[in-house]
Amino acid sequence: MSEKKTLKIEFRDVDLLLLDADNPRLTAIGDTKSQDELVQVLWDEMAVSEVALSIAANGYFEEEPLFIVPGDPKKPEQKDKFIVVEGNRRLAAVKLLREVELRRLVKATDLPEITEKQRKALGQLPVSIYPDKKALWEYFGFRHVNGPKEWDSFSKAAYIASVRRTYGISLDEIARRIGDQHSTVTRIYRGIILLEQAEKMTEFKREDRIANRFYFSHLYTAADQKEYQNFLGIDAEQSLKDNPVPKSHLPQLQELMVWLFGSKSDSKSPVVERQNPHLGYLRRVLGNKQALYALRSGISLQRAYEISLGDDRRFQEALVRSKDALQEAKATVTTGYKGEKEMLRVMDGLLDLAHSIADEMHKKAKG
Repeated sequence: MSEKKTLKIEFRDVDLLLLDADNPRLTAIGDTKSQDELVQVLWDEMAVSEVALSIAANGYFEEEPLFIVPGDPKKPEQKDKFIVVEGNRRLAAVKLLREVELRRLVKATDLPEITEKQRKALGQLPVSIYPDKKALWEYFGFRHVNGPKEWDSFSKAAYIASVRRTYGISLDEIARRIGDQHSTVTRIYRGIILLEQAEKMTEFKREDRIANRFYFSHLYTAADQKEYQNFLGIDAEQSLKDNPVPKSHLPQLQELMVWLFGSKSDSKSPVVERQNPHLGYLRRVLGNKQALYALRSGISLQRAYEISLGDDRRFQEALVRSKDALQEAKATVTTGYKGEKEMLRVMDGLLDLAHSIADEMHKKAKG
């Protein structure tokens, strides 16, 4: 990190402050550009109500300035104004408290009415002014990618991609400057590279996913593993370049995206419902031709995973699980069994089955 600098706080009229349409957390949700649209997204997705209620009750804390940069003078709507690059939720909360019509527009009807004195007090907000966004990238990286105020994984990836492409800073340098010691920068960047290629060169679209939330971590976690890289025809180094998946493997890229996220248009649910254990199951399946064929034919991921294990391992695991289950039954028979004849018949059936399996095992052991 750069040497510590003294934070200089000034005050600016709230009407001169604009929400940042390029904020990674907002671009992760959708392509919103107008100020009213940005407020709507923040209200719907970012718990602005909590911030607004705090400001209504306590006022705006001057110790938490907004970080701003000058607007683009070439854009009429930004001329002589400032873009808020840190503190968009706070700015949205202030705007909603001050503007009755904006509250109606975004349906923020449960916010309290503030007095004219409070409204006037919120007319100017504390800010810290920077020359451009580049001057703040280290701060954002440390604070939101690898620090105390972490963004969601897709927002992190979008920001890392923006820093690398806009400022020409290498991934190694980004990682070093923000104190990343766990390859987080590389892993999430690889994920967004694959996502961008999938949306550009296959029929997959994020908006077509099944779940409301976009589980980007499924993708970048998978892409860091050898089996998934082999499936896509890439390697660890090559996958950090634009469009790393060769044309011959684009069908596999689309296939993987649907397995991870599903497809509403094709009525396909994702086979990966949870990262653990399903990503591990799928990784195993991808390395076994028979299991992969089964998954592609519509067999469940669980069943395909069992096929990938082979009969010898399936037998061993089934036997160990059965022993564990019977030990659990033994430990609870005194308090759990009430004398039901049906349960006794189940136990007799288990004994017959166990004897049959034991007989076969003894025959093979002697042979």
